Order: sequence, then structure tokens, then C-alpha cells
Amino acid sequence: MKKSKSLFILFVLIGFNSVYGQSIELSGKIESKTNSENIHVINKSAKVFTITDRAGRFRIIAKLNDTLTFSSIQHKEKEVVVLKEHISSEAILVKLEEQINTLEEVVVGKVLTGDLLSDIKNVEGDPPINFYDVGIPGYTGKPATQSERRLSEAGEFKPKMLLGTLTGGIPLNPILNGISGRTKMLKKRVELEEREKLMRSIKARLSEDFFVSNPLKDDLKMDFFYFCADDTDFIKHCKNQTDFKVLIFLRMKYEQYLDNLGYEKK
Repeated sequence: MKKSKSLFILFVLIGFNSVYGQSIELSGKIESKTNSENIHVINKSAKVFTITDRAGRFRIIAKLNDTLTFSSIQHKEKEVVVLKEHISSEAILVKLEEQINTLEEVVVGKVLTGDLLSDIKNVEGDPPINFYDVGIPGYTGKPATQSERRLSEAGEFKPKMLLGTLTGGIPLNPILNGISGRTKMLKKRVELEEREKLMRSIKARLSEDFFVSNPLKDDLKMDFFYFCADDTDFIKHCKNQTDFKVLIFLRMKYEQYLDNLGYEKK
């Protein structure tokens, strides 16, 4: 009887080792609140490694009690021991925490007090080199916006260019862009950007004083300024004009805006 019992235990141990003692290919999945791609998965016991795909999935050779390490720049490093349930299901799910990197406060140079005259006296060092000092010509005007640069590169078609077809020399870009409508589109974009910039400048500078004597609900104030910017003479009345003249224009548009609101409510 004892002999039969011993043989049974021996068979159980052999079966256990055959199932859990052999290496298998585990299918894994990473769960994370951030990017799960390119996470390093290392089996420290078997000395093999892999990386996760875009969906956070991976496959790696492992056996019972192997130690798997998961690491990336965006996550805290984590170690997981392969358990019986992982071997049985041939799958493993790992949750990783986001790595938050904090830097210590660093003071570069002298601390400024906020007093401009005092801070200027305390600044040390030579002024930056000016390109004129070394004989290099440079542009000193206002930097162009991306749309302005694209419009300049596209060129503008002029009727006199047709004369070039007879002499053999003619720039093709202005003609092609003119035919396709790209130049017209770029001009419109430059104008819209100019209107937007001017409108926001006026809003930041004058809105508080204007709405004291010309009340309007908060949720309508931004819409009012867009209404002003849509006026065909907006740039004419507001660009390079005194605040007094701009306020006169805003007052005129304010009356129109109220009339439009009253029309919509009827």
C-alpha cells in the first residue's frame, strides 16, 4: 500500500515538472494610461528579452518562477514572477504605472528683483554680437508669418509677365500658382491672420473700458469682436489708428450688433 502511494506521488511530481518545469511561450499584454509601445520585457532568469508592439502586446519564453522585468522611460520599472496560472493560461497581464520625472529647481544666473533699473545694473557679461559688427548684412524688419513667407515664395502673376513668353524668359511659379488659385488663397489667409491679430490686440487693450459704457453679456463679447473684424473696413479704421478712433468704430459696430441680436430674437 505504501509502495502504491509512493508511486502515485512520484507520478504527480513527474507530471507537475513536465507541465511547469518546461519553458513555454507566454503571450503578454501591458495595461497603461500612457504609451504602451516599445516597453522592454526581460526574462532575467532565462536571459531573453523582447519589446512590446503598438498595442502593448508581447511574446516571451518563460517557465514557472522566472522573473520578468518591465521597463521604459515613461513607466516605473516593475518585476513580475511567473506563476502557475500564467503557465496554465500561457498568458500574462501586467499593469504599469506612469513614470513622472521631476527636476529640482535650478537658479541660473542672478535672481531678478523686478526693478528694471536695478536689474540692468546687476547684469554682467558682454552684449550679444550684432551681425553688422562683423560685416554681415541682415534683415531688421518685422519677422514674416508662415503664410506671408508662403505668399512670397508663390510669387504674384502680373500681365507684363506675358511679354516674357516672347523673349523666352518667364518665371513659372507665379503663373501656375495664379492659375491654380493658390496665390489668391494665400493672400486671403494673410489677410485673415492680420485681421485676427489686430482684433485680439484691440480686445486686449480696449475691451475692459469699452464694455463699461457699452454693456454686453460675457458669452457675447468674443463674438462681438469677430463681428467687428468681419467688417470690410476693419483694417482701414483700426490699423495704425489712435485708440479714440478705434473706439468710435467699435461704438458704431456695437449699435449694428445690437440691431442684429434684436432681429434674430424676432
